[in-house]
Amino acid sequence: MTTVYDVEAGALIKAAAEELKGKVKAPTWTPFVKTGVAKTRPPENPDWWYARVASILRKLYVKGPMGISRLRAEYRSKKNRSVKPEASYKASGKITRLAVQQLEGLGFLKKTKDNDGREITPAGVKFLDNIANKVKSA
Repeated sequence: MTTVYDVEAGALIKAAAEELKGKVKAPTWTPFVKTGVAKTRPPENPDWWYARVASILRKLYVKGPMGISRLRAEYRSKKNRSVKPEASYKASGKITRLAVQQLEGLGFLKKTKDNDGREITPAGVKFLDNIANKVKSA
């Protein structure tokens, strides 16, 4: 059986985002919002929400249990501060939190018993492995 580790991350996220389009609903504010403090404009891809949700699911598959703060740090970016040196800032908490809540609603994620954050469920593993299998065979 093909797993997430056997396919390229970009191809897997793109395919998973297409699958999640029917299952996850993007908020109404997604065309206007920046993804972090360090960004100056919203994302150019109109379907960026589904890609972020798929990417979060893959990160939790690969890197194990994570909380919202650590997930925000995974999507951090550097801010241009004019004359001062660049500084690194975490991504938006609202976007990360809402994406994780939607994945929990689908049954792909669950909270850990020791309050270590969220971890992927067997349903989430099956979902990603099936998509990895489709990507590898295509």
